[in-house]
Amino acid sequence: MSLRVLIAWLVFLGVTWPGTGATYYVDALRGDDRSVGTRPDQAWRSLARASQLKLAAGDTLLLFAGQTHPGSLTFHDLAGTAEAPITFGCHVPEGTPLEEAGTARALIDAQHHPHALHLDNPRHVLVRDLILQANGGNPRPPGRSTTPPMRCGVRVTTSQPGDYGDLTLQNLWVRDIYYENPGFRRSAAEVRSANGTQSYGWGIRFFNETPGARLHDLTVRDCLIENTEHTGLKFTAPPDGIQRVHVVDNEVRRTGGPGIQLSGVTNGRFSGNRVDRPGHAADSRQWGRGSGLWTWSSRDILIEHNRFTHANGPGDSAGCHIDFNCRNVVVQYNFSAGNAGGFCEILGNNHNCAYRYNISVDDGHRRKGERGAFQEGKILWLSGYTGEARPPRGPFNSYIYNNTIYTSASHLAQIALAPSSDGILIANNIFHLRGPSRTVGGDQNRAEAIATVRSDRILFANNLYLQAGNWPTESTIQDANPLYGDPVFIRPGGREPADYVPQDPLCVKDLGLTLAPLRGDTVGLAVGLAVTHDILGQPIVGTPDLGAIELP
Repeated sequence: MSLRVLIAWLVFLGVTWPGTGATYYVDALRGDDRSVGTRPDQAWRSLARASQLKLAAGDTLLLFAGQTHPGSLTFHDLAGTAEAPITFGCHVPEGTPLEEAGTARALIDAQHHPHALHLDNPRHVLVRDLILQANGGNPRPPGRSTTPPMRCGVRVTTSQPGDYGDLTLQNLWVRDIYYENPGFRRSAAEVRSANGTQSYGWGIRFFNETPGARLHDLTVRDCLIENTEHTGLKFTAPPDGIQRVHVVDNEVRRTGGPGIQLSGVTNGRFSGNRVDRPGHAADSRQWGRGSGLWTWSSRDILIEHNRFTHANGPGDSAGCHIDFNCRNVVVQYNFSAGNAGGFCEILGNNHNCAYRYNISVDDGHRRKGERGAFQEGKILWLSGYTGEARPPRGPFNSYIYNNTIYTSASHLAQIALAPSSDGILIANNIFHLRGPSRTVGGDQNRAEAIATVRSDRILFANNLYLQAGNWPTESTIQDANPLYGDPVFIRPGGREPADYVPQDPLCVKDLGLTLAPLRGDTVGLAVGLAVTHDILGQPIVGTPDLGAIELP
């Protein structure tokens, strides 16, 4: 047989060579693990067989769409290239109607397995068009460990020193991720622990806890994450251990813990995401506490154009909060509504962070002591907390401006300002509080009881209040130039940003201050204090208006 005939015969059989961009198929209904796997009619049957692959740059693994694939996929040291990434996706059989082909995905059911998809040390990988679920089964590993095991829909890890990343997760549906079996009940004490002490199911987790390793250029786009025991999407690393993160246009809902959480991330953009009902507790396996999004030990983070609604829990559970040890975190152009813990929350040892051009509706409705709550809900909270055993510290240079904050008549608006706060700017906001307001303590350190803020670097001026007393009179700082009036919103109490367009321009038009960094602050905001447009995308020309929406 000539070499040319041999090559033609091997190509017909689907045999390829590493690095040439081979495509492999898994058909859970008609496949055979003894097949070559490189043609749809010669597909493998199991994920276990597919996990034995030594994928090379340009290779693709496709699972038949419309099928349930039991088991899990685990790959170590995948190394695609920028020009030829390794791809995981689904195969839509020929003849599938166009309307079905456009939404087709393959389902991995990882019940009894630790993870649906585990990638360790990946480089240049794309994962798309899959459904991943893992509901119960208690996949407990052999032996004993002091660390509770976990389950993930997608788990990305490092295990060796080196640079890893350029990883994209796109159009995934991660759902029903529970470690425990239905009927399991968490104790009341478990929800009071810092992040939970037991085994949980998590939606998507990125880990870099390996000395000398760096995880970078991570994208999560157009994914749906729902019904998890704990956090929906989580990044975990020491400071700077994860770099350049893009989380865009995802939907996260009914997670037992936070919707999105990041630790040790540098340079991240979180935009266009919709997070609803984090801290969910309808299933007794869920943790039952969590903010829509929160940061810890992270820097240079932009959180914009997101929607945070109905966060639940006896503590934390804000729409978006900045936990301690962060720097240059900017929360802007977000819509936040009905979150038990509150709207604006900046903890200790945070430097040059901001909330600007956001709209908050009835946030902070939780009351300490009711239904197990151990923290008050607050529309605005500056806290010096940096850990139980540490004294309060900061936050430093907090910029809170041009937000529209609305509370209904039945809502008690609460505010807490840590005496350790150093550098506070609160200006150009609309505090439209139809109900009462009061100052409360910080719920974390005893030193954060209501006390005088010691900083002499404060610009608190030029905010619009519905009436006198909207800012609590017992607060130790008071507005130097308060403005009063009703801007006449289109639909007060509504759940869309456009409901808060002011109809009375005399109350807001061109009344804002042009802002500069606080005295003694050489940074201000890394992205600049001035903005070019409002929450609705309308340009800001000349002197800014009050609140989050600029009138033409």
